[in-house]
Amino acid sequence: MARRIIIDTDPGQDDAVAILLALASPEFEVLGITAVAGNVPLALTSLNARKICELAGRPEVKVFAGAAHPLKRSLTTAEHVHGRTGLDGPTLPDPVMPLQPGHAVDFIIKTLRSEPQGTVTLCTLGPLTNIALALAQAPDIAAQVREIVAMGGGYFEGGNTTPAAEFNIYVDPEAAQAVLAAGIPLTLIPLDCTHQALTSRQRVERLRALPNRAGPVVAQLLDFFERYDEEKYGTDGGPLHDPLVIAWLLQPSLFTTRAVNVEIECLSPLTRGMTVMDWWRVTERKPNATVAGGVDAEGFFALLTERLARLP
Repeated sequence: MARRIIIDTDPGQDDAVAILLALASPEFEVLGITAVAGNVPLALTSLNARKICELAGRPEVKVFAGAAHPLKRSLTTAEHVHGRTGLDGPTLPDPVMPLQPGHAVDFIIKTLRSEPQGTVTLCTLGPLTNIALALAQAPDIAAQVREIVAMGGGYFEGGNTTPAAEFNIYVDPEAAQAVLAAGIPLTLIPLDCTHQALTSRQRVERLRALPNRAGPVVAQLLDFFERYDEEKYGTDGGPLHDPLVIAWLLQPSLFTTRAVNVEIECLSPLTRGMTVMDWWRVTERKPNATVAGGVDAEGFFALLTERLARLP
């Protein structure tokens, strides 16, 4: 049976690749895509999610708009990374498929209550605002979730938005802390893992050579996306963060992980959004997350290329 998933996202080029990977994989039944403000404001993230569904030839997928701002803070966006639209690079047509009526949080709550317990996985690619709001409004849904797989945080790699904080956690640290405290099985894909999955020129060119529309479009997305990270990190290509969430569910053998305690710094202005990981278990805090510390990058890009080749 296909794994039922909800993708919570703020597209973003790397979010777009993650969505395409999920939609290209028969192992998943995508129950819906919920947009949140993050990389760009909500109006654009909800638009971009629909553009990507149509690129994948999947206009029937339900897309919902969710939180337009974090729980307690003003919104920080990342146009300097993703461009004005969030999907700068290729020119994608405006979607024909409609935005679904109703709020993303209501969809999450209704879906988790209506599906059998332990059958729905939440794949979170952006700030965790929608998930935290759903848990606050309906605490009973925590017991319904099979697991959460989230891209966020960093420890040995530090942060990519501040010296201490990764973007998704920095934008809404209170939401991240609420989700971690909910007791739901959670796998975290931090920068320590994603910085090993670099979009090298050779890897991007393999995508560009695919004989479909999706492959060359993804290559154009990555051409734009990686220019920021190449300059920032001095590497051949940039880290491809969000698709590793989907890859973890498809092929966990590609990853090395450790069960650790993770807490979120919400008080200090200097370290706001820091993911404090007890990697060496030097405290008595019980593990509350499975954290990916490494990935087989060649294996991941082989999986990504094979799956994107299935799209129109």
